[in-house]
Amino acid sequence: MSKFSDVDGVNRMTLFFTVMAFVLLTSCSNYDPVPVEKCAEVVKHAKKILGSMAPDNASMMADCKKASDSDRGCVMAATKKGAVAQCM
Repeated sequence: MSKFSDVDGVNRMTLFFTVMAFVLLTSCSNYDPVPVEKCAEVVKHAKKILGSMAPDNASMMADCKKASDSDRGCVMAATKKGAVAQCM
């Protein structure tokens, strides 16, 4: 018989995944702010990441101007399509 019961193992795993989710969310939620004046760079970077899935330039520019500095920073830090999608 094991030292811990199955319930203790499940509780430990739940605690582990909860802590890991918290760490990942807090460590990935603050980005260097990017001012609205750099929207052209942000849109260019987003188009590079998104490729053929990127919306038209005008709508991306409008979205960029409405976004927060942190959201623009998130886009600039993104290296994959899924990361860009989670930014705004």
